[in-house]
Amino acid sequence: MAGHRLVEEMLAHDRHGQWRLVVLAEEPRAAYDRVALSRLLDGATPGDLALAGPDVLGDRRLELYLGTTVTGVDRRARTVTCGEGTGFGYDALVLATGSRPFVPPVPGRDLPGCFVYRTVEDVAAIRAAAVPGRDAVVVGGGLLGLEAANGLRLLGMRPHVVEIAPWLMAQQADEGGGRVLAEAIERLGVGVHCSTALHAVGAGADGRAQRAELADGTVLDAPLVVFAAGVRPRDELAAPLGLDRGERGGFLVDQWCRTADEHIRAIGECAAVAGRCHGLAAPGFRMAETVARQLLRVPADAFAGADTSARLKLLGIEVAGFGDAHARSQGAIEYVRDDRRAGTYAKVVLAADGRTVLGGVLAGDTRAYPVLRALTGRQLTASLEELPAAAPGGT
Repeated sequence: MAGHRLVEEMLAHDRHGQWRLVVLAEEPRAAYDRVALSRLLDGATPGDLALAGPDVLGDRRLELYLGTTVTGVDRRARTVTCGEGTGFGYDALVLATGSRPFVPPVPGRDLPGCFVYRTVEDVAAIRAAAVPGRDAVVVGGGLLGLEAANGLRLLGMRPHVVEIAPWLMAQQADEGGGRVLAEAIERLGVGVHCSTALHAVGAGADGRAQRAELADGTVLDAPLVVFAAGVRPRDELAAPLGLDRGERGGFLVDQWCRTADEHIRAIGECAAVAGRCHGLAAPGFRMAETVARQLLRVPADAFAGADTSARLKLLGIEVAGFGDAHARSQGAIEYVRDDRRAGTYAKVVLAADGRTVLGGVLAGDTRAYPVLRALTGRQLTASLEELPAAAPGGT
């Protein structure tokens, strides 16, 4: 998706045809909306997710090679070699290799019936293996895991979500918000198992996945296991390129997305900007825009980091987190309204002065999100009790 945004930016603003764009894509299809994968389990087709339209694919300045894996780069000669033995020269090389799914090293993870949740082909395989009326296990209680659980539910299965953190959506929500989310999805028939991990996948007599054994001793009879426990940057080319990696992986780049080689840049999930990778689409888009403007020699802003604020609807339940949602700032004050009867939760984090909004969490009702997010970093002009938007439903 980051690579596609770079192509769009270059085609839109390279009015004098300075650049010829060669895209080497390992997947067998042009760019698509990976964030919307779960729609494929609810009737959408791969074409519905496509990002690259005829205006892009038909542009004479673009050469797109699908099913093409890059195996090596010669920095001195400025050439790229592919698995088929073909080669390409470059004036600028942009690495947009994305991420690969993280699969915990548990026994049985490679059994038939175990899947990752990353590509159109992954989702097609899950759909083909789904057994309506049976249990399924999703490893990972973040955004991707809950999307996968909803997809399995739509296929008629009874999903169980296994999350090692104490609550769901631990990056975006706090304990109260995670509790509201868990209670709501449990009412939909989704099992929630937090503070535990997958210990092993057991096989049946046919050699396929049959049960999921959890670290807390729970055993779930499940013929289908989906790993959606996060991603790792695809930076395999770093070593042969002689490029540095970030501490947690990814091609190490500066705030302009430049590696130590002036001709090579990295964007998206594979880029460790000042040492940090960003596993979201929006930061990747901003990196692509920054690089495109540099290549076109027009004024550009450095990548200044990612806004992790998010407003989501997961299995029909609204959740939002913004700013310092976990109240990690020194002296932070937490203002909480927890309505157990209504199934709503709202937390606003204030600075030590009791007036400056630092962040917050909303669950069950997120109508307050636009107002509260706009107030982040600013001082309140009224008490929170006087702000109707600060309380779900205006209560």
